[in-house]
Amino acid sequence: MSAFRYRGRSSRGDLITGRLDAEDADGVATRLITLGITPLHIEVEPAGRIKLDQFMRRLGAGRPKNADLLLFSRQMYSITKSGLPLLRGLRGVAQSTHNADLRDALYDVLQNLESGRDLATSLARHPEIFAPLFVSLVRIGESTGTLENAFLRLCEYMAEDQDVQDRVKAAMRYPLIVVVMIALAGAVITVFVIPRFAPLFKVLGNDIPWPTLAIMGISAFVRTHGAAILAATVAAIVAARHYVGTPSGRFRWDRAKLRIPVIGALLHQSVLSRVTRSLSLSLDAGLPMIQALTLLSRSAGNEYLGERVLRLRDAVERGESLSRAATTSGIFPPLVLQMMHVGEETGELTRLLGEISGFYQREVDYRLRNLTALIEPLLIVVVGAMVLILALGVFLPMWNMIAKVGHTG
Repeated sequence: MSAFRYRGRSSRGDLITGRLDAEDADGVATRLITLGITPLHIEVEPAGRIKLDQFMRRLGAGRPKNADLLLFSRQMYSITKSGLPLLRGLRGVAQSTHNADLRDALYDVLQNLESGRDLATSLARHPEIFAPLFVSLVRIGESTGTLENAFLRLCEYMAEDQDVQDRVKAAMRYPLIVVVMIALAGAVITVFVIPRFAPLFKVLGNDIPWPTLAIMGISAFVRTHGAAILAATVAAIVAARHYVGTPSGRFRWDRAKLRIPVIGALLHQSVLSRVTRSLSLSLDAGLPMIQALTLLSRSAGNEYLGERVLRLRDAVERGESLSRAATTSGIFPPLVLQMMHVGEETGELTRLLGEISGFYQREVDYRLRNLTALIEPLLIVVVGAMVLILALGVFLPMWNMIAKVGHTG
């Protein structure tokens, strides 16, 4: 099989571009016509372009975001609710999708549906786009005739998840920008400003204050070995990304993130909000507890907490209740454990798991509102220390020189 790039027109006249794998150009044209697309141009994708696309996709470029899947779920909910034939509706969704990876996946899903496969199996052929929880809920909706409700639940779940993620990112943006600007200011002063004062400071001979000596030494080292420092920094970043990409590295990094002061607790509660919301959604849709916990361990968003969820699943599989297993997992506070216990006793575990998710979401909201107030003192201390060192390094020798001139006069 070869990869082909194509351009075509949809039934509504919209220009569509994409990529398909086929034996030859005629096979691509046949598939496009079957999908309701009139082919305009088909060409073999250059080998260099294929390698570049594969490399970029491995880095995550072009991969559908949560917002793309949320829009897809909303569109599928509208299609199933209105009674529009699935193939016709999905074809329209594929033609209107802007993300190339998602569009290609939907065309493949259409081809599989036309071959007789069900929707869940067709979606499961693209695990890099559709998570196991997504596929499982669609499968339950298909088997029970409630596909409309399945997409509605997915819409609500992803909308809440997207809202929490957006607020966490927005709260982290301010301190990150401050830290980056501090680093840039320090680099500019060290590389460009201090060297201009160095000849002036050397007039003092052995009377140069130690802050000035330290700054001059750092400046000289950076200017002399700048290329090596840059290369070492890039190599360290690449090595760190590679290490985090391994199972053990990802596990250790996710565990370390939860131990960061202030931010760790926020990330912890954000992940637990997602886990309890997902569990409530899965149980409400009819998934067995063991299967639901297995799916959640893969989609928790944190390998360390995902491993704790797997331990929780193993305990439930041995016959323990969810509340007792959660007690030994060590990831839930006493209040949440009591709510789980009450939910099991009253038969309202699904509803109370939703309440627990709301509890964590309110905790995340509270911490987000106070995050800036908690981080600002630390940032002020860092900025103040940096300004103090630079001021002492620059002004102390000047004061010494003025004092010498005055003494000589």
